[in-house]
Amino acid sequence: MLADLLYSFKDVEFIFNLFGYISFRSGLSLVSAFFLVIFLMPYWIKIQQDVFPSGQPIRNDGPETHYHKKGTPTFGGVLILFSIIISTIIWTSNFSSFNYILILTLVLFGLIGFIDDFQKVKIGKGISSKTKLLGQLAATIIIYFTIKHNGFDLNKFSIPFLKDTSIEIGYLYFVLILFIIIGSTNATNLTDGLDGLVSMPLIFVFLTFAIFAYILGNINFSNYLLVNYIKGSGEIVIFSTSAIGALLGFLWFNASPASIFMGDTGSQSLGGSLAVTSILLKQEIVLAVAGGLFVIETISVLLQVTYFKFTKGKRLFLMAPLHHHYEKKGFSEQKIVIRFWILSFLFCLLALSLLKIR
Repeated sequence: MLADLLYSFKDVEFIFNLFGYISFRSGLSLVSAFFLVIFLMPYWIKIQQDVFPSGQPIRNDGPETHYHKKGTPTFGGVLILFSIIISTIIWTSNFSSFNYILILTLVLFGLIGFIDDFQKVKIGKGISSKTKLLGQLAATIIIYFTIKHNGFDLNKFSIPFLKDTSIEIGYLYFVLILFIIIGSTNATNLTDGLDGLVSMPLIFVFLTFAIFAYILGNINFSNYLLVNYIKGSGEIVIFSTSAIGALLGFLWFNASPASIFMGDTGSQSLGGSLAVTSILLKQEIVLAVAGGLFVIETISVLLQVTYFKFTKGKRLFLMAPLHHHYEKKGFSEQKIVIRFWILSFLFCLLALSLLKIR
C-alpha cells in the first residue's frame, strides 16, 4: 500500500525507486514492526496488569522454578500479530496474494489462541484439547480453499534435493496440509515454555524462509540454484521480515525474567504461518529441517505419552516437553534457552544448505 504509493513518485525523484526493491522494503518492514512493538508494549503490559491482574496461571505440576512467573501478562501475541499485519500491509507490493493468505493464517490461528489465553486468565483453564483441535481443523480448511481459490498448485509435492522433481499426490495433498499446519501450530506452542525460548528459533526459521522466498521469487537466482521459480513469491520476504522485527521487539520484553508472555495467540498463529509459508513456497521439507527444534520438542511429548501408557505409569523423561526435562535435571533456564537457540540456528543452516543439494 504505502510502498506502492511511494514508488509511484519514482519519476519525480530517483530515490523513490528504492521502494520497488524487495530488499529495501524488507528492511523497512523489519524496522517498522520492531519499533511498533517496542513503543506499544509497555502500554500493552500496563493495560493487562490493570484489566487482568491475575495474569498467566502456572501449572502446579510444573517445575518449581516457574512459580514466581505467576501473574505475568500473557497477551504478548496480540501485539506481535498487530505489528506483523500492519508492517506487511504497508510494505507489501501489488496486493500480494501470498502475504494476504499469510495474514489470514495469523488472524485465524491467532483468534483460536486468543480465546484459549482469555479463558486461562479468566477462569484459570484454557479451552479443551478437542475444541482447540476442531478450531485448528476449521482454520486449516479455510486456508486450504483460500490457497486453492487463488490458483496455487495443491496437487504436487516437491522434492527439494532434486531439480524440477515433484510427486503428483492429488487430494492426498489436503491431508498433508492438515498434518503440516496443525503439526507446526502445536509444535511451536509446545516449545513456548521458557522465557525467550521460542522467539529466537522463530526468528531463525522466518529468516530461512525469507532467503528461500527471495531466491524462489527471483528468476535469475532460482535458475542459478536450480530451484523452481515462483512468480511473486518474493513478497513473502516482507511478511517474514515483519515477523522477525516483531519477534525481536517482543524478545526485548520476553527475555528472562519475562515481563510478558507470547501466549497461544502468538505461538499458534506464528507456527501456522510458517507452515503456510512452506506450502506456498513448495518447501514443506525445509520446514521440517529448519524447524528441527520444534520437531524434537514435539517428539519428546509423543514419546513421553507413549512410554507412559505402555509401561503403565513410568516416564521416559523427567518431564515433557524436552526443555522441562533439563529444568528438572537442574539446568538453569538461561542455559537451556541459549543451547536450544544454538540448535535451532544449526538446523536453519542445514535447511539453507538444501539450496545447493541438487
